[in-house]
Parts: sequence; C-alpha cells; structure tokens
Amino acid sequence: MATLHLKAKPNARHNAVVIAADGSVTIRLNAPAQDGKANDCLLRFLAEVLAQPRSSLTLLSGHTAPFKRVEVPGLSDLELRRALVALAH
Repeated sequence: MATLHLKAKPNARHNAVVIAADGSVTIRLNAPAQDGKANDCLLRFLAEVLAQPRSSLTLLSGHTAPFKRVEVPGLSDLELRRALVALAH
C-alpha cells in the first residue's frame, strides 16, 4: 500500500500531474476548491490514471488544505512514483 503526498491546485484548465525538480508532486485539478469538489476530482483523477477503483483510494489528510495525503492500495511506493512520472507534464 502506497501513500502519496501531494499538493492540489484547483481551478486549472485540465487535470494534470506535475513533478518538480525536487520530486514533489502537484496535481492540477479542473474543479473549484469548494464543497469538496476538488477533493472528489482529485480522487477520481488518481483512480483513473492509476487504474484503481475510486472507492479504494482514501484521502488521509488535507481535506481543506492544499497539501494532502492519499492512500493507494495495491501499489508500492515505487510503482506509484513510476506511474506518476509517466503521466507528468
């Protein structure tokens, strides 16, 4: 089971994964940061790109903050990192 530490940036034009030079992960989301819409968009986007059921992903922390932790079962930390790097812009 992997845990993803990331920064969410709502109100983007489209959903995208961005990995900075220091290795930090930012997910751009095309949903507003209100009423949990960005969190839902984040989990749906991650489920889609990681080929996981949406119900298996858990937002552990950061429900109202830009910095979040998401639990991803079925993948190791290394597999998760490789998948995100392959998707990064």
